[in-house]
Amino acid sequence: MNLLTLILATGALFAQTSLHERADVRQALEHIRDNDAVHFARQITIAEIAAPTFHEGERARFLEKEFRRLGLKNVEIDKQGNVLGWRPGQSPKALVIAAHLDISFAVGVNVKVRKDGNRYYGPGLSDDSRGLTALLAIVEALNHARIETRKTLLFVANVGEEGLGDLNGMKYLFQQGPHKDKLDSFISIDGTSPARITNGGTSVKRYRIAITGPGGHSYGNFGRPNAIHAAGRVVNRLSSLEVSRTPKTTFNVGKIEGGTAINAIAESCTMEIDLRSESPAELDRLELKLLAAVREGVAEENTFRAASGKALKVEPKLVGLRPGGETPADSPLVKAAEWASRITGHKPTRGFSSTDANLPISLKIPAVTLGGGGRADNHHSLDEWYEPVEAWKGPQTVLLTILAFDAGL
Repeated sequence: MNLLTLILATGALFAQTSLHERADVRQALEHIRDNDAVHFARQITIAEIAAPTFHEGERARFLEKEFRRLGLKNVEIDKQGNVLGWRPGQSPKALVIAAHLDISFAVGVNVKVRKDGNRYYGPGLSDDSRGLTALLAIVEALNHARIETRKTLLFVANVGEEGLGDLNGMKYLFQQGPHKDKLDSFISIDGTSPARITNGGTSVKRYRIAITGPGGHSYGNFGRPNAIHAAGRVVNRLSSLEVSRTPKTTFNVGKIEGGTAINAIAESCTMEIDLRSESPAELDRLELKLLAAVREGVAEENTFRAASGKALKVEPKLVGLRPGGETPADSPLVKAAEWASRITGHKPTRGFSSTDANLPISLKIPAVTLGGGGRADNHHSLDEWYEPVEAWKGPQTVLLTILAFDAGL
């Protein structure tokens, strides 16, 4: 390391160390802590507005009102359903701070929050009502402390993060929307731990497998191929697959539907299958194994029932594609997040996951996902729970990340 590099590095470290000691920054951090109970009450309000994927409208309208209440500029719900609010800076280039509106549950789910001991239960109470709450808390704190930024900040409550939403909110924002050329960095607030920095996007492919055939009476037409039996043969092959542990690679048959009656040979069956890997190459290999298992399983059922003169057909359809990648560990955004995590008392770790950050990461835009604070588990379950333990440290960590990155530290 030459002398100039050492001087610059030392200066950056000093500036980063003193940032959180600035009077206005301390005021913002204290505001988040002191209003933690108010923020948690808002979290419950958000969670009790049902927002299944593709049905986020009511929650979006609530966030739109909150964005206007906080004084964000040019607030709108865009053509995809994302809620946008701007906090202008000196530069027109924007850092996006986002949390997703949708929850991973079907229409009609009971979203009433209940308390049991120190835990609060509710579908989506943590994922991502906590992220949306942190988003609002950060805007409040910036306004309260009158902090100005170099970068323009674009706050987004986005649609389509969960399930078959397939990141459609982010895809529109970064690839089709009218503001796409202004967006040069991204922070998603998802999960809870302020120690976890998701700088890697797990690549995801999702398939819907449709098997169809002649059907018939379970007794009178016995011997014909059965679409559900064929699906069983496919699942049996999949369940025996060996996949890479490093890079982590996974598969899951998450949903099977078919048949009409207990005494009818199933004439149709559909399966929805999730494939993931930290490595795009491993994901491609797993995809080929899946398609082979589908072909072989259906062919086996047809061969076994060949005497009937009937046969099944199968159509695999790709219904979800989440590109992946990685924001390098030495990226200024990752470094800012690590510093912020340490300042709020945590030992930062980096890792991979599938979040809204996948999309900008795949476009080589610096992006990370950070936790919103508190503790939670059983995500995507009706027993999802949340504990507001030191929950303020989530938005504090994100706020410090924004400010450190914005200052170029």
